[in-house]
Amino acid sequence: MNFTRIGHKGADALVPGHTVASFEKAVEAGIDLIEFDVLWLQSGHPDLPPEQRSGLVVAHDWHAAETHEELTLDTALEAFIRAPLEAVALNLDIKLPGREDEIVDLIRRHGLEHRTSISTMETSTVKLLSELAPALSLGWTVPKVTRDWLSKPVWMKPGLMLGLASVRRRMPGIVSKGLKDLEVDSIWAFYGVITPELVELTRSEGLKLNAWTIDDPETIERMLAMGVDGICSNDPRLLNG
Repeated sequence: MNFTRIGHKGADALVPGHTVASFEKAVEAGIDLIEFDVLWLQSGHPDLPPEQRSGLVVAHDWHAAETHEELTLDTALEAFIRAPLEAVALNLDIKLPGREDEIVDLIRRHGLEHRTSISTMETSTVKLLSELAPALSLGWTVPKVTRDWLSKPVWMKPGLMLGLASVRRRMPGIVSKGLKDLEVDSIWAFYGVITPELVELTRSEGLKLNAWTIDDPETIERMLAMGVDGICSNDPRLLNG
């Protein structure tokens, strides 16, 4: 089946993610696109003068950035101009708004504008990037959440499932309304909110629909049967079945 195989953080289930080694492992596993997160640290707040800001880093959140070896965005992008990453596409998931111009400058400095897409839950960032870099492919990530729902304690799961069902029912309307103000090429949706109605909406709008983040074969098959365009997984081997 023809769909985009997306490595989450590289190949996080095989080699710790958000590392160049994990990106390389994802390529070895045959992915089409590597997705990784970008944010600024507390010491790099946009309100600080540029000369006082720390660099942009590849990490999901501040805790992850503080507890893992730092990988700057500059170093990560440099890796994509040499083997074995020199041909693979990449997607930057921007976690915090405020330093979009620096991200665009780094992408251009490394000559990666033609291979790079950007996705984010921050609609303000999508709008700004549409102006800063109209050549970049942009994606809107939904729904907007601050933590991984599936990582919550077992006792919270019943309430979580009820809340998720409500979001799932409302998601086509949320996306349809949001698209009136956004210029994007794709929707990146948590697989738990994807329905045939959402698939139909994205198709009618001429957009790609990528599902995140799936690590079991049955859900992958269900999403593909529903008609999504891309699957993001921590284990890229599952996408070759």
